[in-house]
Amino acid sequence: MSEPLLILLLTVMAGAAIPVGGLLASFEHIRPQWLEHELRHFIIAFGGGILLGAVAVVLVPEGVESMGGSMLAIPILLTGGIFFFLLERKMAAGGRQAPQLIGMLSDYVPEAIALGGLMAAGSDSATLLAVLIALQNLPEGFNAFRELQRQNRSNRRTLLSMLALVPLGPIAGFSGFYLLAGQDYILGAIMLFASGGILYLLFQDIAPQSVLRKHWAPPLGAVFGFCLALFSNMLTTHA
Repeated sequence: MSEPLLILLLTVMAGAAIPVGGLLASFEHIRPQWLEHELRHFIIAFGGGILLGAVAVVLVPEGVESMGGSMLAIPILLTGGIFFFLLERKMAAGGRQAPQLIGMLSDYVPEAIALGGLMAAGSDSATLLAVLIALQNLPEGFNAFRELQRQNRSNRRTLLSMLALVPLGPIAGFSGFYLLAGQDYILGAIMLFASGGILYLLFQDIAPQSVLRKHWAPPLGAVFGFCLALFSNMLTTHA
């Protein structure tokens, strides 16, 4: 199988998990109270755990390695957190908040780009990365559907909107394959920037213990804390 065709199949498979997760969330008539409270909160936490795992296990390590262990990884990750902090403030000012959706796209797109880059580099881990993206997109699609439903959208319109997100995967994958082949430094910077945004969204909107109503700045502390831990680890590793 040719590499472009494999990228297409893998990214479509990963992206299709988004509307599948939304479809599962649309079945509210099956024990609705249980779905609304216990299952929904479990899946939100599960999706948040996968996002954090993607940052800690995939995006940050791969990003730092792609940048050759450069200390510039720290400010790039921090810039991602600050960017999403400003983005959410702007959205909140306009009454448009969708942290689950933003969180989903902020890891889906850069990971699809990374998948294409890995394929261009001849890495054997591209298929594994596609499976990881799909596992993330399934609970995130579920959570994003419930989030969009609170904006008084119909099930059909919401599912069609989520289906329209699937092509982002192939577009990002082909971008990584054709445009970022051999550009490891840029690819690493993209993954680290997305990691900062994911961390901000996790501690601001997805992890309920850290939320302060009408306050957006405190979760930036999590981004600073993560950067400090990363800085300490990099100093130890390169000592």
